[in-house]
Order: sequence, then structure tokens, then C-alpha cells
Amino acid sequence: MKLPRRGFLHLAAGAAALPVASRIAAAEIYPSRPVHLIVGFPAGQSIDIVARLMAQWLSERLGQQFVVENRQGAGGNIAAEAVVRAPADGYTLLVIGANFAINVALYEKLNYSLLRDIVPIGGIYRVIQVMEVNPSFPATTVPEFIAYARANPGKINFASAGTGSVAHVTGELFKMMTGIDMQHVPYRGAPAALTDLLSGQVQVMFDNLPTSIDHVKAGRLRALAVTATTRWPALPDVPTVADFVPGFETSAWAGFGAPKGTPSDIVDLLNREINAGLADPTIAAKIAAIGGVVLPGSSADFTKFIADETEKWTKVVKFSGARAE
Repeated sequence: MKLPRRGFLHLAAGAAALPVASRIAAAEIYPSRPVHLIVGFPAGQSIDIVARLMAQWLSERLGQQFVVENRQGAGGNIAAEAVVRAPADGYTLLVIGANFAINVALYEKLNYSLLRDIVPIGGIYRVIQVMEVNPSFPATTVPEFIAYARANPGKINFASAGTGSVAHVTGELFKMMTGIDMQHVPYRGAPAALTDLLSGQVQVMFDNLPTSIDHVKAGRLRALAVTATTRWPALPDVPTVADFVPGFETSAWAGFGAPKGTPSDIVDLLNREINAGLADPTIAAKIAAIGGVVLPGSSADFTKFIADETEKWTKVVKFSGARAE
């Protein structure tokens, strides 16, 4: 049967539109298979805990499994490189932590650029540090600590979870902003550093609050200050470092990112669902239970946050002269 010309053109136009319609339909049903969240640190650390918390939320909301994979090593760079090389389809995501902002200056050469090769999706949480000393240390306040350090240059050892850790660069920022001289003693993780701080082998540490708060409340360590801009509800009687060193603020933090080129509708969908989770009282309470606060906002907000953190820590790492071990 011969089709009228008008009918033929209508069918031809419809056929030509099919590939476009198929692509739109594919985007609309994301996710249609499991999504992998790549964490650059071992299971059980705070960043891994919040990643799993949000993975469960996203799995329930979007009807597909969000699976956490731990690919530790090189300060998170192994995980980052895996995500950078992954297809930009929203099925491989990076759990971005504060370490990535530090790594920019810490490593002489990286095989990726965080803000060039990764699209920040949204923040999840922040957790502050506490400036703490062994109870035998003579200073009981930040001003007394600074005065003692100036009177005893180079004689104070400050511990950290390792070169390039948030605890390390926080101590270096304190040195930079106060002009004091302390010796950095890196450990393989916070537990080993805390053990020597508790025994008096080192004198001070800027540790993430969750891992130290029980020692502080039990009197085994003395908290001089917290690194937030305001006092922290868990330690209401402890001042901030900024009370004595104006402008001082640090935190560990985490959020999600995707490979460059990931469709904006997928990024927007994930951002909306992450923020919905952060607004959920149960999620917020679980984050608070590990010493954190939620970090909501748009993709653009998280992008600016990472850029600001990278600029700050680049200055500190250059000041310290630190290099990746």
C-alpha cells in the first residue's frame, strides 16, 4: 500500500525522534541499576559511617542499591582516580572529604584535579576538632599555651593522625596564625596518636571531637578550645580557638561528587535527595551522634566550599613545607 506523502513524512519524523526519546527515557529512570559510592578510607571511620548512612537513605528513596566501596590508600587519591576514570553516568560517585582539599598542595603531582575532573553534588556533614593537652601540661587556656610555646620554642610536640591529616594541618594553621614553634609528630592514625597524648609522650593534639570527647569528659585529657566559630553543644564550657586567635576555624567534612560530564539532571536529583535526607530528623540525629552537623546546600554551594577549603589548606601546607610520605 502506498502511503500519502503527508503520512510518510509524519512516520519518518516520528522514527527520527525515537533515539532522542530513548535517551530522555533513560535519563528519567535513573537509577536503573546499583550505584557505587567510593570511599578512600577504611570501613568504620566517620566518613565511611556517613557514606553508609546516606547510601541507605538514597537506596530507599530511589529504589536502587547505593553500595559503599572502600578503596583506601594515598590519602584518598586511589579512590578519586577510580571515579575520575569511571563513566560520567551517575553510577560511580566519590565520597569527597577534607583530605582532597589538602592533597592539592601536599602531593607534588596528582593524576587528577578535584574541581576540574569531579562535579561536586552536595555536602553531607562537618565535624570540628578539639585542641587538647595532657592534664600534666602547665597551660590551662589557649593564651597560656601560646605564652608557654613562645617561652619554649620547639619544645612542644603536637601529634596528628598522619602527615596531611586534618589534625596535622590544623596544628600547622595554629602555628601560622600565632607565630609559635611546635614540632609535628605524625602517627599512623588517631588511636596511636591519642595513646601517646594520654601517656604524655606528646603534649597537644587537634583531634576530631568524636574520638576524643570521652577522654575529655573523663578528665584524661584537657580541652583548651574547639575549632568551630561558636561554642559546641557537646562541650558548652569550652571556648573556641577563635576567641583568642581571631578568624581561626577548621573542620573535617564530607560530601558526594561525580565524574565530570555527569548529566545535570542526575546531579540535581542526587542533590535534592541528599538534602532531603539531611533535613530528616533521624539522619541529623545520627550525624550528631558521631559529633557532626549536617552540611546542606546546592551543588554550587558545595563547589564554592571545596574551593575555599582548598585555597586555605594550600596556604597552610606551603607554610609548613609538608610533603606526602
